[in-house]
Amino acid sequence: QVRLEESGGGWVQAGGSLRLSCAASGRTFSTYGMGWFRQAPGKEREFVAAISRRGGGTYYADSVKGRFTISRDNAKNTVYLQMNNLKPEDTAVYFCAADVAILVHRNAIDYDYWGQGTQVTVSS
Repeated sequence: QVRLEESGGGWVQAGGSLRLSCAASGRTFSTYGMGWFRQAPGKEREFVAAISRRGGGTYYADSVKGRFTISRDNAKNTVYLQMNNLKPEDTAVYFCAADVAILVHRNAIDYDYWGQGTQVTVSS
């Protein structure tokens, strides 16, 4: 079992930046692949980024590639999402998730644990 808690969300103007953090409980954080997803009102939850257990592999949705960076610090049990050049269409609740499988997944259904989410609002 692992508990996840996101932070760092907020309001920002288009072109601005935010850094999301996701702190995990437990001593097995380094055994989980980690992902970020987002959900806008009236839309399905969508994949944003994922990172492998040791951080050697990172994966991004096309819509955020080149603007967002996922990273992790296993010593701090934390995964980050640096978001630059934010756009109004990035407005959503952002969730972090943990995946016990070895492979890194892009589908929400493959993730085992979820945080409560943090709101990101980008104004034009």
